Amino acid sequence: MDFTWPEETEQVFKQILAATQSWPAPPEQARPFTREQWRRCADLGLLGLSVPPQYGGQGYGFLTSARAVEAFGRGCPDLGLVFSAMAHLFACTMPIVEYGSPALRERVLPKLCRGEWVGANAVTEEDAGSDAMAGKAVAVRDGDGYRISGTKSFVSNGPDADVFVVYAHTEPSFGHMGLSAFVVERGTAGLTLGEPFDTLAFESCPTSSIVLDGCWVPAECRLGRDGQGAEVFHASMRWERSCLFAAYLGQMARLIDRCVQHVKERKQFGKRIGANQAVSHRIAQMRIQLETARLLLYRACWRLDRGEPATTDIAMAKYVVSEAAVQTALSAVRLFAGKGVRTDVGIERELRNAVPSTIFSGTSEMQLERIAKELGL
Repeated sequence: MDFTWPEETEQVFKQILAATQSWPAPPEQARPFTREQWRRCADLGLLGLSVPPQYGGQGYGFLTSARAVEAFGRGCPDLGLVFSAMAHLFACTMPIVEYGSPALRERVLPKLCRGEWVGANAVTEEDAGSDAMAGKAVAVRDGDGYRISGTKSFVSNGPDADVFVVYAHTEPSFGHMGLSAFVVERGTAGLTLGEPFDTLAFESCPTSSIVLDGCWVPAECRLGRDGQGAEVFHASMRWERSCLFAAYLGQMARLIDRCVQHVKERKQFGKRIGANQAVSHRIAQMRIQLETARLLLYRACWRLDRGEPATTDIAMAKYVVSEAAVQTALSAVRLFAGKGVRTDVGIERELRNAVPSTIFSGTSEMQLERIAKELGL
């Protein structure tokens, strides 16, 4: 068993970490990312980590992509920007890479990798959260294309997106086997973007609903075959639940560094607070949680790179990473005490950014269900 990182993978990690640590700090006032920030991500190769080089990407597999995202999450404290960029890559760009027609890939992927376009994934509906396949959006065949109608309720990057991967039923009576996936570009007749709404976390990630009212798209914009939408979605979740969540490894490492520095400097009752076992042991537990999460996530990525399904590994990694991220951020708030709840210090923002990790890409409870089913329960 060899835990040594390949030289290329470690070079990617160091390059991205050094570059993102030099980026300007996120503003205290919440605001969506700018196109300048987006181009900065593209120039560093972050928007095309796993995209084949022929389309302008880096061509990395799961392990190297995840290691790059960990560096991104560690170096860039604006986790909203990190989330926007990785949702763009793993939930929108990669479905096009893996299921788009040659003509569609040639036309769309270079723009997504160069940062000319922002991508979004539109699957969630008001009455279909964890049950993503239960959406009511439909796509009806119309000549050499489809007319899509429905409302998607929680679209990350929605207000700024130039292209959407939209899931709609071509055969509603077939359930998940009747779901299909389509690429819909901004400006398509019948596509309306909802007003941006505020969320608990990821303040720099613009989010809205979108309404599709008879949007016509050509058949070449369908991803895969009719009824292959569930497969497209689950394939994108392999990337998202592994590589995107590596950002939380970076966040945890960054928080531990801040906490160690803080408890070495902060004094109470005449001594450094780090000299108290209650404090030092809490940080030791944070480190253990990080390393446990890291091992599970990279084992899942290793198996994915070997072509294995890794269903249980992904579920375990996603669960442990997200729960550890929340516990680590909560511990940081407690260690910083009064400063931990001040908005100008930034620790409370880390906690808010950690909380959604237990919800998006499948809740922690859904991951436990997958693990239990693999055990025959």
